[in-house]
Amino acid sequence: MTTAPAPTTAPTTAPSPTTAGPRRAGRPRRRGERSPLASVALHLTLIVASVIAVFPALWVLLTSLKPAAYATTTDFFKEPTLDNYTNLLGDTPFLTWFGNSVVIAAFTTALGVFISCTTGYAVSRFRFPGKRGLMWTLLITQMFPVAVLIVPIYNILASMGLLNNAAGLVVTYMTIAVPFCAWMMKGFFDSIPREIDESGYVDGLNPFGTFWRLILPLAKPGIAVTAFYSFITAWGEVAYASAFMVGDDNLTLAGGLQKFVNQYSAQWGPMSAASVLIAVPAALVFLFAQRHLVTGMSAGAVKG
Repeated sequence: MTTAPAPTTAPTTAPSPTTAGPRRAGRPRRRGERSPLASVALHLTLIVASVIAVFPALWVLLTSLKPAAYATTTDFFKEPTLDNYTNLLGDTPFLTWFGNSVVIAAFTTALGVFISCTTGYAVSRFRFPGKRGLMWTLLITQMFPVAVLIVPIYNILASMGLLNNAAGLVVTYMTIAVPFCAWMMKGFFDSIPREIDESGYVDGLNPFGTFWRLILPLAKPGIAVTAFYSFITAWGEVAYASAFMVGDDNLTLAGGLQKFVNQYSAQWGPMSAASVLIAVPAALVFLFAQRHLVTGMSAGAVKG
């Protein structure tokens, strides 16, 4: 009796990695990489935020170009005209107010930068009696609201004969700008190596010469922030300017604008036109200082 040969089985092969399962679609996302849906949501959020931020300024600009009959309507662009600008410049003391504001802002900026830089450098580099008290004083003065300070500052200016005077307003604005800017400049000077001061002393420079020739050129970002903050403080402040200045020849822009909208009348056309013209110098100062703003503010915040 013969035995039948055992059936042979076909050899099995391992499935190829490429055919083992469904192929993974696309490349894997790196860590921190956003998905397309998240990117779209982010861009939509940024667009909405930008529209919200730009809309008030755009609305003021469009209102300044509307006739008086359509100033309070919701029409975006209705019979555009430049009458509001011509009436503002020709029939009101706007140019006088503008000149007063320029003078006050210029002196506030120049004196604010000088005092803030010298104060910040002194408390950063030197030890002297009362240093800690000075720093606390600069800090505490920032805690009082304007409404609390108006009456005491008014009495001080009245006793010195500086009411309704540009010099009195400059001194008032420096009480706002100098404490903050001095703290910020102190932090910025802390980030400059002291070896630079020592090299100046070796070369025969006195402390002010070292500050003026060696340290100040390295502090341009901080100076830009100080100048910008001092200018904006003097240019856009309303409470002190309204309380301490009277008469069309002495008013600044902040006080003059209140002439257009009060309890008896509301001239929204000239008001919006004046707002547009007021924003131009502030925008120019910002464009001039913008490349230094981030560096100066971050240095002052981190090193302070």
